[in-house]
Amino acid sequence: MQRCTDGDDSASPASSCSVAVATHRARPLLCNRMERKMEENTVRDVETGSETGGEDALVGNVNKMMVSPPGYSGAPRKGHLVFDACFESGNLGRVDYISEFEFDLFIRPDTCNPRFRVWFNFTVENVRETQRVIFNVVNFSKTKSLYRDGMSPVVKSTSRPKWQRLPAKNVYYYRCPDHRRNYVMSFAFCFDREDDVYQFAYCYPYTYSRLQHYLASLDRRNLPYLQREQLGLSVQQRRLDLLTITNSDHHQSPERGKKLVFLTARVHPGESPASFICQGVIDFLVSQHPVAQILRDHVIFKIVPMLNPDGVYLGNYRCSLMGFDLNRHWQDPSPWAHPTLHAVKQLIVQMNQDPRVSLEFYIDVHAHSTMLNGFMYGNVFEDEERVHRQAVFPRLLCQNAPDFSFSNTSFNRDVVKAGTGRRFLGGLLDDTSYCYTLEVSFYSYMTAGSTAPVPYTEETYMKLGRNVARTFLDYYKLNNLIKDNRPIHIQSSELKSHTGDSNGKGNGVGRDTADREREKSQGVRH
Repeated sequence: MQRCTDGDDSASPASSCSVAVATHRARPLLCNRMERKMEENTVRDVETGSETGGEDALVGNVNKMMVSPPGYSGAPRKGHLVFDACFESGNLGRVDYISEFEFDLFIRPDTCNPRFRVWFNFTVENVRETQRVIFNVVNFSKTKSLYRDGMSPVVKSTSRPKWQRLPAKNVYYYRCPDHRRNYVMSFAFCFDREDDVYQFAYCYPYTYSRLQHYLASLDRRNLPYLQREQLGLSVQQRRLDLLTITNSDHHQSPERGKKLVFLTARVHPGESPASFICQGVIDFLVSQHPVAQILRDHVIFKIVPMLNPDGVYLGNYRCSLMGFDLNRHWQDPSPWAHPTLHAVKQLIVQMNQDPRVSLEFYIDVHAHSTMLNGFMYGNVFEDEERVHRQAVFPRLLCQNAPDFSFSNTSFNRDVVKAGTGRRFLGGLLDDTSYCYTLEVSFYSYMTAGSTAPVPYTEETYMKLGRNVARTFLDYYKLNNLIKDNRPIHIQSSELKSHTGDSNGKGNGVGRDTADREREKSQGVRH
């Protein structure tokens, strides 16, 4: 098992942590036990030929591994590729040399859980200029994938540090008889600069360290309406951050008379688009945009931007360090096995029991590996009026965000989702509260009138987050909970940074009723 490291050195005092001190002392021993257990299971599976063994039971990441032709014993040459995934959020468990131009790549499964193999993130160096290669990712745990629909991995290099998607024409997704008829994703690539280190990933990475740097930059701004606190610590002692965003009223308690919106992200660590959406929400709410100022006057926003920091750091796709899918343990989270989830649930339960607090929204942000666009999952209720009220927010978001699809939004009570935040809190909170899962595609979205999908970028993910934040003003004005009639003058620069295109098309502030009626008459579906 890789990197059972200590957490962030800048952690807050233990007094601010909601998890018991005795639990913290037990964790190093727990990590060691889990490490020994997984290593023993791997050895046993390989020896017995178990399907969970072999290529699917990889424990650690490759570490500066040079792959040379079989039998070669001379000095390393340019073109003998060096693979590495021993870095934060890295994932690559094994590389097999097929030929000078072809390599089989094996995703390392989530720690302590061999079922999940989707996320990959690795570097390649010691390349030869104009060297052409084919990389085959051969052990995906999922069969359905957006690779069938044109999705491609992302790549950057030391001389070109901005992530870009590979051309879709160079990516192939197919069943391979050489790998038990598993689905394989192959992509062709030509290295063009010998001194560059190239990095490939399933989607744009958003690491734990990136989040900490971002939150530290917010701290340095000393914003009076932003409070950052450490709600708890993970098993490996990483921070569980909680942000509270609201304007304070010096004449009364900030909770009194205000609605509360609670948002979480990255319970599934490989779903990195969720972090970009979350950052977009935060960026907008702490800005000087007139809509943000009105929202801070009337609403309290509590945001947990990374619910599974260990899983993110380790490069897992779905699970925590100990192999748990935290989004199936909301009903009874353990303070020692699921400490971050336990701390968040404890806070929400306490707020729900406080008569001063009006918790109206819970939104859990995810990314989806088989669907396009942004969309939501909601709950099913017996009360028909509550059902209609629950559909209001996603309908408004559809008007504000051109990449959000209401037609893909669904409301259900699937039994297998009973342990999720949406389902559990939907049953816990009263009938004035609404719980959603906000999903966004790993790949792309279709807009009104478009004939081809538009691939998401880091910026368009964050733009969706800004549109989510802005939609709360529409919702509360519609329900007469915000009666602020101050004119909202939006500069062209604000339109570009907060609402997308300067012409305002596809956004709630810029789109007028005529635009929406015209789309309706043309049969446009969102």
